[in-house]
Amino acid sequence: MQRSPSGVWHPVGMHETGNLGSAAEGVHAPVDASADPCGALLLKIQQGDELAFEQLYREQGSILLATALRVLRNRSLAEEVLQEIFTEVWVNCHSYRAQVGTGRAWLTTMCRRRAIDRVRAVQAQQNRDFTQGVKEAHVVEPDVQDTVLTQVEAARAQTALQTLPEEQATAIAMAYYQELSHSEIAQRLDVPLGTVKSRIRDGMRRLRAQLGGAG
Repeated sequence: MQRSPSGVWHPVGMHETGNLGSAAEGVHAPVDASADPCGALLLKIQQGDELAFEQLYREQGSILLATALRVLRNRSLAEEVLQEIFTEVWVNCHSYRAQVGTGRAWLTTMCRRRAIDRVRAVQAQQNRDFTQGVKEAHVVEPDVQDTVLTQVEAARAQTALQTLPEEQATAIAMAYYQELSHSEIAQRLDVPLGTVKSRIRDGMRRLRAQLGGAG
């Protein structure tokens, strides 16, 4: 639909679709305009009467907007529902049956149904967003937490390492920071392999004690 300078919604291509009230759809009996003005306008709209459509919008637009707003509690969503309703009025007006109820009742029922559908759609989207957020939290937050804890523990270990005897600290640093094997450390330090293992074992025992681990 598109809005005219006067502020009335006009369905796009209404001249092309103005055959909704043709003989193929059947012609309804006239409705008493004084008893059911909405119904009378709807029957004219079924015949492709643009002026009747504009009049219906002017007379019922604010009422239907208020109805949608009571359900949705959001003016932007209510206005979207209102536009959908009048698009439906033009495109599918032939579904209105005067013998079933008044035109106002038909419009109000359509408005409430569309507003409720929109509430459900919005709630469903919020539920999907919440579920996705929970999934992302479970995926991302533990990784961040583990990274922080790792950095903290590394800093604590570095500080504790400085309190060890030099030969133990050197052996441990070469094993864990330079990733050298015990044999490579023994060769570089020119000490027996057993000595390297003892220094690393004793040094790690002291580190675990200082960092609060089990000895």
